[in-house]
Amino acid sequence: GQIIPERRFVEAMNRQAYQYEMGDFPTEWEAWIRKKRNDPPTIEEILKNENYREEMKQKIKDVSEKDKLLQAKEYEEGLVAEPVHTQVKGHASAPYYGKKEPSPDPTSTASTFQPGSWMPPGSGSGHNK
Repeated sequence: GQIIPERRFVEAMNRQAYQYEMGDFPTEWEAWIRKKRNDPPTIEEILKNENYREEMKQKIKDVSEKDKLLQAKEYEEGLVAEPVHTQVKGHASAPYYGKKEPSPDPTSTASTFQPGSWMPPGSGSGHNK
């Protein structure tokens, strides 16, 4: 009186089962195996969906190219500002953030404190105190 659930599986033809990776089977077959759909897919359905996906990829590619051309045109006409490229020189928690030489001024970053260093007068640092 026990009901045994239906088992669905695919037999590998050219490879061992462990050699298959995600995406090797059409998504329609994956849905049938995982019982997300009741009937197995037909070849026509798989081909129709593949063609649709390829058309969508091409349309997306065309739209993104048009968008890039439109942005370039807007940059040239001055309608839109070009994106600023920020150069990162270090991390805020580094004790010497952005400093390459000793400075007469004390610095404090994150939880560290670096006292200022003594500079002889006239050393060309540009600080007049």
